[in-house]
Amino acid sequence: MPQNKNAMARYKAIDERLRRKDYPSLQSLVDYVSQKLDKRVSVRTIQKDLCDMRYSEELNFHAPIGYDYFKRGYYYTELDYSIDRLPVTEYELEGLEIAINILEHFKEIPLIKQFDEAIHQIANAVKISRERLSKAQGMLHIDLPAKYAGSKWIEPIADAIIKRYWLRIEHKSYQRDDSLEYRLAPYHIREYQHRFYVVGASRRKDQQEQKVRIFGLDRIQHIWPTNIPFDIPEDFEPNRYFANIIGISNPEKDPERIELWFDAQQSKYIINQPIHATQEILEQNDAGCRISLNLVINHELLMLLLSYGAHVKVLEPPHLALQIKEEARKLLGLYA
Repeated sequence: MPQNKNAMARYKAIDERLRRKDYPSLQSLVDYVSQKLDKRVSVRTIQKDLCDMRYSEELNFHAPIGYDYFKRGYYYTELDYSIDRLPVTEYELEGLEIAINILEHFKEIPLIKQFDEAIHQIANAVKISRERLSKAQGMLHIDLPAKYAGSKWIEPIADAIIKRYWLRIEHKSYQRDDSLEYRLAPYHIREYQHRFYVVGASRRKDQQEQKVRIFGLDRIQHIWPTNIPFDIPEDFEPNRYFANIIGISNPEKDPERIELWFDAQQSKYIINQPIHATQEILEQNDAGCRISLNLVINHELLMLLLSYGAHVKVLEPPHLALQIKEEARKLLGLYA
């Protein structure tokens, strides 16, 4: 890539001028680029830029720039050429096809749907035909819900995150019959198990206390934008905030060291696909494996451990083992 942003700005200006197809002279290119950049550019710089656009492997433009001695000006020998239509390899085309195919799975989300035409314009820019995209649509399947409840709120929340202004939201939790109004400074949108959540500084309408809260978008009833600005704290980083949890709840609790034993059948999957980035293998033999995790103990972790059934045993901490035991007792009672 070019060594600085001014170089790319010059390339774009040269490309724009050549696409007028009126055979600009070298001096005309110098004047045009200088005007675009609002500063004087030398003849030698533009000469080097023309050479780089033609031959630089790093840029990979391979621009078909010719010089007409009769008209005394430069032109593109390929009439429809532009550096915005960059050549790509077959491997890169396949990668883009897969990326577009993945986005197709999320097209019912309004924020994605509105960019459908833009996505296809990008595909056209790199010469991927709609027929080729159509053939690629079946190559990958992602198991998704029929609809994302609350997805209509993604766009106004994302807009507030970008513009940094507070929102008023009406939220109704599953634990209450009535809804409450909150002031929300949204920091981050997160997806977990086909549900979207927003994380941000919040306070209830009738309270002054402010703290970081997480709201499920499917429980938001209304959103009203405001023009009140906010700043995201410099120490808030989403991946770090959720670094030691499974799921979405209680990220501010202290993580605990957890030891689990998986039997031989399940251990193969656990070793090949770790439960979490903090997973360490402490012991492994023909009978199974013992692992450790450093996680917040929350509802999502409990549900995950219960999903393994009799293939897992909690070794540490004792209070987590008791929680699993109690849930197992309740489950057994349903079939007594």
